[in-house]
Formats: sequence, structure tokens, C-alpha cells
Amino acid sequence: MASLSTVDMKLIDSLFGMYGGYVLTFSNKTYASFFSRDVGIDIYDDAYAIHGTSKGKRLWGFLEVGQTNAVIKALHALWEIREAERMERGEEEKIPQARARLTALIVKLGGKAIVDPSAESTALPAQPAGPSQSMLVALETEFMALTQMEEEPQQRGLAFERFLKRWFDAWGLDAHASFRTVGEQIDGSFQHDGATYLVEAKWHNKPANATMLHGFQGKLLERPDWTRGLYVSYGGFSVESFDAFTARRLIMMDGTDIYFALNRRLDLGRVIAAKARHHSEKRQPFAKVTDIFPLSS
Repeated sequence: MASLSTVDMKLIDSLFGMYGGYVLTFSNKTYASFFSRDVGIDIYDDAYAIHGTSKGKRLWGFLEVGQTNAVIKALHALWEIREAERMERGEEEKIPQARARLTALIVKLGGKAIVDPSAESTALPAQPAGPSQSMLVALETEFMALTQMEEEPQQRGLAFERFLKRWFDAWGLDAHASFRTVGEQIDGSFQHDGATYLVEAKWHNKPANATMLHGFQGKLLERPDWTRGLYVSYGGFSVESFDAFTARRLIMMDGTDIYFALNRRLDLGRVIAAKARHHSEKRQPFAKVTDIFPLSS
């Protein structure tokens, strides 16, 4: 089943209609035909009537109990129909960042980003390897949505870990999700420049302290020499932590770093390499992205 939050469901309702009983301009007949042809399911199956039998309530039920791949197909197809109808009526988009927000939701579910037709051009030269513009927009949107989450801290932390994995993977860093070993939890890992980086991810408004940094460094020092660490603290790091902690094989990143790296479309591999080099040269494990990548560069 697709894992959709309350915020996700509200977005779907605002884009296509749902809670009011209607979905776009579908009739009962065209609604059944759409789901059969474009999604491959019978939307009038009783399995999707858990909230009622109207078109909107069946969509609501389908989003809750349907297979994730089918939900992704449905969201893509509903968006295409919505856009075709909106353009035929000559209407302006009324929902802020509609495409980017739905793309972020679809990518979160494991689907491909919605392509922006206005960004496509047959005259463009071949692009270098790396994430598409729509993927980068989706990642930035997903990160900004995290800052508005009202879920319990543990749920928000897990969402943060999932976001980081998608961000690392987008830049070809071969990320692994969180895992457990005997007596410890690792929030993820990725490959860069011949080294394996373990990740510690903390979404707290309070800065990380020296005790937290020492704990993560202990995990690194028990592993082979080619193991490195990236400590990601949304709330940054306390001044005392730098005075009381000497980083070995460990670099740091905070929420502001993430925002500027995403907003300025910086290659994450370059960011990691620049932070590692700065630490090697200056013995400073935390270098701000805005300092190592000034706007004039």
C-alpha cells in the first residue's frame, strides 16, 4: 500500500477533488474507463468503497488500500488529464507549486518525476550525467515540506532519513537506507571517492552537542580506515561541541547547508568533496556551503 500522509491527501484533494465526492470532470462511465485503461484496476470494486461509493470517496479508498505502483500510475494520469482540461479552458494554475508538490509526492512513493513540457526542447545539447531539473525541484520541495511537518519527532526523523537517501541517490552516491548492527543503529550510508560514508541524521531544532558527535565518531573508529562519516544535524552544532570534540574521518552538514545546496542545484558529490578537503586542510569538520561555494564562484 502507498504510504500517504494527511498533507499528501490534502494536496491530492486540492488538485483533483476527492473529499467532496467528485474527481475532476469524470462521469461514472468515464471514471470507470479511466481507471481500467490507464491504471489497470476496477475502481468500482467493493475494496475501494471503504469510505463510500461516490467517485471521490472511491479515490480516497483506493489511495489508502491500493498498490503503490497503481497509485503512482493514477496520480500521473490524473495530472495529465487535469492539465489538458485546464489548458483547454485557458485557466491559470491556482495552486502554488502544484507540479513540484505533486512531483515530490510521487518521487517519495518511488515513482518518476512529472516532466515539465515547458522545460523540454529538441534543440538542447546532451546534458551531463546528474538528476533532472524536475528531480531537483522535487527534492527541494520535499525538504521544505519536511520543515512544515507536524508529525511526532520519530516520524519526522524517519522522513528525513528517507529524503537524504533520495538526495544521495539522485547524485549517484549509491545510498543505503538505515540499518542496524549488533548494539547500534546507523541512519544510512553512501559511496563517494572510494570511501564508504556512514550517515548520522538528526532533525532537532537544538544544535548537536559534543556527546552526540563523540558517539557517532566511536562507530566510525571501530570500522575499516576507508570508512568516513557525515553527521547531518538540521539544527546545526553548538559552539561548545567544536571546543570539546576533535573530528576524525568525520564531516558535518546542517539544515542551512542542505537548503543552499538544493536551492543552488549544487552537485552533492562536489559538496562532500569540498567539505572533506576543507577539513583535511583546515582541521575544521564543518564548513558552510555558502563559504566553500560562494556565489561569485
